[in-house]
Amino acid sequence: MDKKDIKKVVLAYSGGLDTSIIIPWLKENYNNCEVIAVSGDVGQGTELDGLEEKAIKTGASKLYILDLKEDYVTNYIWPCLKAGASYETYLLGTSHARPCIAKALAEIALKEGADAICHGCTGKGNDQVRFELTIKAFAPDMAIIAPWREWSIKSRDEEIDYAEAHNVPLRINRETNYSKDKNLWHLSHEGLDLEDPANEPQYSKEGFLELSVAPEQAPDKPTYVEIGFEKGIPTSIDGNKMGAVEIVEYLNKIGGENGIGLLDIVENRLVGMKSRGVYETPGGTILYKAHEFLEMICLDRDTQHYKQLVAQKFAELVYYGQWFTPLREALSAFVDSTQQTVTGNVKLKLYKGNIINAGITSPFSLYSEEVASFGDDGGAYNQKDSAGFINLFGLPIKVKAKLDANRK
Repeated sequence: MDKKDIKKVVLAYSGGLDTSIIIPWLKENYNNCEVIAVSGDVGQGTELDGLEEKAIKTGASKLYILDLKEDYVTNYIWPCLKAGASYETYLLGTSHARPCIAKALAEIALKEGADAICHGCTGKGNDQVRFELTIKAFAPDMAIIAPWREWSIKSRDEEIDYAEAHNVPLRINRETNYSKDKNLWHLSHEGLDLEDPANEPQYSKEGFLELSVAPEQAPDKPTYVEIGFEKGIPTSIDGNKMGAVEIVEYLNKIGGENGIGLLDIVENRLVGMKSRGVYETPGGTILYKAHEFLEMICLDRDTQHYKQLVAQKFAELVYYGQWFTPLREALSAFVDSTQQTVTGNVKLKLYKGNIINAGITSPFSLYSEEVASFGDDGGAYNQKDSAGFINLFGLPIKVKAKLDANRK
């Protein structure tokens, strides 16, 4: 659309540095258009405090704060957990939050009769793709404004300069200007000293970690927790039934206290560059490990191995912003089929950043102590049968070796 035709814009608003300055920038550059701010609450906590006053003060006509926490966990986190999907060991904390938020954003834009949707994602990141692909899925004709691809601002310092010049209140300063993303599942840290992979993250520095503690600062006594699953979905902690959001929050607490879930990686972004990030995912790391342990006894070998291949592709689709695609939905259908017997309880020992298996039970366990025993198996397994199996299994190797020898 031509700029002059854009009268009303819906902005994905977090109250952070980028989106805070976008409101006055939109009004300056898009004919003093109406700006409707939308914040999706996926567990940012106190970051949402005072957001409405700030949005209105900086020029927005109104602010929607949408409670998306239950939707986020149930419809985005759980499918990834069941799939075992992780992108280069990253548990997708930002990746699966974006389609959840962007879908709600598109719905508000259509409801408000907006001419465009605006987001604060940079042109170097993955989030621009995640937001825009989701918008295309639900509002295919909607114009999209991405200020980082238009304005002359080139750095976070210049953003702060703009904010100060326009009297936009900020919660950060130039010295603590990490780029962070927080939700119910994780907290990410990027920028400043972390841009050099040679620098060790300042885990023990006060204020750096928010969900966790450094492992050396965790208690000297281990914490035990038992997680119950039904068809691959966590439903209870220590025998107590809990809701989806409550489970993640509880495991974040005890996981964080024990230094669980710290990840420091240089990942391959979709746009082609490598990027260093430090992640805190205490509850998520516990859930992924517990689910993995339960699948060890509930899935047959071929399903378990093939599912690991599917998990990588599933993670790529989520990381690349392709949540609302036929392939992701088809892979989810496959995963759901595999989870019909993934029911049981997993007991874990948490100790100074480690997650240790402390016992697994399931009514659908495929593990037979009688068959696997090194002792008397009561005739459940005839060891003599293995000779014929090995002869047949190794026949191609034997034939090739003989033919190679004859050719010399």
